[in-house]
Amino acid sequence: MISVGHGSSPFRIQEFIAIAREASTLGLNPDTRVRIERDHSIVLDHAAGDRPVYGLNTGLGANLSHRIAPDEISGFQFRLLRGRAAAVGEHLSEEVCRGVLLARILGAARGASGISPALLDHLIAVFNAGFAPVIPETGSIGAGDLVQNAHFGLALVGEGELWRNGARIDAATALGEAGLNPPDLAPGDAMVLANHSAVTTTLSAFAFDRYALNLAMSQCAIVLSFEGFAANRNILDPEVIALSPAPGYDRAAKWFREALGDTADHPRRVQDPVSFRGAAQVTGAGLHGLDHVGTMVETALNSVSDSPVVTPDGRLLSTPNFQSPALALGLESLSLTLSMMANCAVQRIQRMMSPATSGLPRFLSTAGGDSAGMVPLQKTAVSLAARIRHRAEPVVLDQVPVSEGVEDMAVLTPLAAGKLTEQAEMSRLLSGLEALVGAQAMDLRKPSTTGPLAGRIHRTIRDRVAPLDDDRSLSADIGDAADVIEAVAQQVMLEDHIGQSGTCRD
Repeated sequence: MISVGHGSSPFRIQEFIAIAREASTLGLNPDTRVRIERDHSIVLDHAAGDRPVYGLNTGLGANLSHRIAPDEISGFQFRLLRGRAAAVGEHLSEEVCRGVLLARILGAARGASGISPALLDHLIAVFNAGFAPVIPETGSIGAGDLVQNAHFGLALVGEGELWRNGARIDAATALGEAGLNPPDLAPGDAMVLANHSAVTTTLSAFAFDRYALNLAMSQCAIVLSFEGFAANRNILDPEVIALSPAPGYDRAAKWFREALGDTADHPRRVQDPVSFRGAAQVTGAGLHGLDHVGTMVETALNSVSDSPVVTPDGRLLSTPNFQSPALALGLESLSLTLSMMANCAVQRIQRMMSPATSGLPRFLSTAGGDSAGMVPLQKTAVSLAARIRHRAEPVVLDQVPVSEGVEDMAVLTPLAAGKLTEQAEMSRLLSGLEALVGAQAMDLRKPSTTGPLAGRIHRTIRDRVAPLDDDRSLSADIGDAADVIEAVAQQVMLEDHIGQSGTCRD
């Protein structure tokens, strides 16, 4: 059982995702219940009092000036959820919806939200039963995920649908069959269900996880390109790197030195194209992004995004904690990094096919003449890179006031996370494509020795994909190479700690 609440260690991104994906069981730390009960009693006191508290005895957004009488607050809970369930589109995946429920439990269990003990127990029971609320994918601007969370909250109390084992099922039926009876929503519980950033946080965590894998895949593909192109390794010399210690640069260069080994004492060229020379600089920036943005994501996972909150000294205050501008900008930076990496990959692919720069047969064709060789892959690579670049366009610049100007800015963090996730499959295929070309270049160059990782990747690709001896469809080969690179990259991430952020759980 995984303990949550006061006294639990901070959750890491990889741990959070693993719990969301697996049949994990949660349990509340015993001393947490005292804080939860105290905070909820403070909410009840304010519900019976005269002082206005946002979302408790006032309307939301532009309805802020409307006061709700004490005897109307209980009825207001369901109206708050039903009136804001306006998200649209396809539904978020089951694992992401499980992550949203997990994130909401983690935040509420920290205290301060004012959640009723009965509701928190219910959320944990729903998670432990293997359910997750079905949530439409479009509706949040990053300001508390209110519209999407309304669907989340309604499903938990029996209105809407729940995920279980890949199927969407009626929430009331599913809860009844599992013996789970939703509690009556106490004052403040609707805000606990709706006004938080669990959707944003979960989308950010999953997007970050995919980015880390994409970066590792790119590094593995570059190793094959270096070997196939016989790139000059002097650019990785530690004394060269030390003269320009950009963040992540030395770390990436060291990784490439170890992956390539001492296999090229006599460079083929004095100076290679920048897509080769700058590989460690670009991926180094990507590694720096892992540390920088990973810290932001883990901070969000271990924070309270509610408004209002109960402070340790017993006050009930509104907050702006649902806003996450630093995280939004961090995610945007990762999208831009993937775009730069994609452009460099396209250039390396083209340089390997050109005899003028590679010294290898034109288009890496063994047949020559009218053979297309691998040149059609250039168009596919450019198309993938263009799609990656298109999704790198910033969304944080698009801010439109809503609710009569009361909410006059939003950072759109979930959209930034969404487009980073959309880049993932295209980046994955592009790394597979580069690895396919690099492997063919290695076959033609026939280096007497290869670095340990390059040899390992090349052998694994050739176990699944034959060399290109005559023209054939390469479509399936790209996917197969991507599968190989992904599997190797996952192992490399474990061996070399690629993709692990700096705020790791002990």
